[in-house]
Amino acid sequence: MNSVHEGASYLISNYVFPNDLHVHWSMMIVLYPYLSGLVDGAFIVAALYYVFGVKSLKPIARFSLIFALSFLLCVGMPVMLHLGRPERNLNMLITPSPSSAMAGGGYLFMVTLAVLLLLILFLYRTFLVKQQRQSKGLKRLFYQVLTFGSDNLSDEALALDEKVIKFLAALGIPVATIFHGYVGFLFGGVKANPSWSTPLMPVIFLFSACVSGISGIILAYIVIKRFRKEAVDTACVRTLINTLFGFFILAFSFEMLEVFSHHYLRSGYHHMVEGLLNGPLFISFWIWQVGICSLGPLLILGWLCLLRVKDSAFVIGSAIVSFILLLQVLFMRWNVIIGGQLMSKSARGYTEFHPEWFDKEGIIAVVFVMAVPFIILFILSRIFPLWMEGKSEAQGAGGK
Repeated sequence: MNSVHEGASYLISNYVFPNDLHVHWSMMIVLYPYLSGLVDGAFIVAALYYVFGVKSLKPIARFSLIFALSFLLCVGMPVMLHLGRPERNLNMLITPSPSSAMAGGGYLFMVTLAVLLLLILFLYRTFLVKQQRQSKGLKRLFYQVLTFGSDNLSDEALALDEKVIKFLAALGIPVATIFHGYVGFLFGGVKANPSWSTPLMPVIFLFSACVSGISGIILAYIVIKRFRKEAVDTACVRTLINTLFGFFILAFSFEMLEVFSHHYLRSGYHHMVEGLLNGPLFISFWIWQVGICSLGPLLILGWLCLLRVKDSAFVIGSAIVSFILLLQVLFMRWNVIIGGQLMSKSARGYTEFHPEWFDKEGIIAVVFVMAVPFIILFILSRIFPLWMEGKSEAQGAGGK
């Protein structure tokens, strides 16, 4: 009799509406803002050199743009895999709807891609012209297309190229910021979900994107240089780590501010958010996101930035903290997107989510999607040299 009574009490206190049993936006929707965040953060690194003139970032500037393009080309993959009819995404071009927030993401993607492509093509124009002159047949035609049919390398043309590069880099800052900020806006605009419905959501997504992008650049740069047995520019990495420290402090502060806001309000559905963080998300949020992947990096970054660390130890520490922060942002995306859907509209219960291995949005599919940008990065590196050479940006990779 007692067991029956206890079972009835559990159902009353943990009641979930039937339409809330399943998590509809699963792992691919977690991956979507994660990839777009890497694009935004990588572009910020390039902008620090091309727009704000941070000279120590010169060795990494071009690599940041190619890195951003590699991930931008894959941003739509998770969404396409999630949709039941992915070909219908073309409807936003055939029947445009400026008032649609979802369609707005597609328009922002096209603008971001256009700006990034033009910036890279102008940046490498001298190198591409030289390749065109040395090539024949289809390869020559390929380089002619990339150079817009122009082979003018006069001083006036190079000076104009530099102005265009700086203009496009400056234009790309608000474009990339809005492109990723709109993702946070989409979740923040869902008023029926108290975990998402906060004006801080776009800000949190934006700063965490900067953290993941800068971390991705640092880790990729160090790994590629070590793999090629080339020297790592420690001064460049130190500037990146200092920048990363600043962005991470802001990102973590806003994340905690949102949590404390829910705790203080405790009105309506806000008590459900606190129960969510202390219940189903306790391990993924408090242990992993906040404890291991936030407080740990704060200590490591403080050690790297505030103390005099030897170059060899600094490079190793930079790679480790960058990897941990990439995990931190991934946990943040998971806890916001998956975690926000674990609350039932009944305000009395939570559902569960267990990822599968071989589902179309399963773990294997996630690993595959994450591998594609690196394959594209390798292919692009065969066309566009990754590392900076020469005194002038417009002089291209072949300049001295």
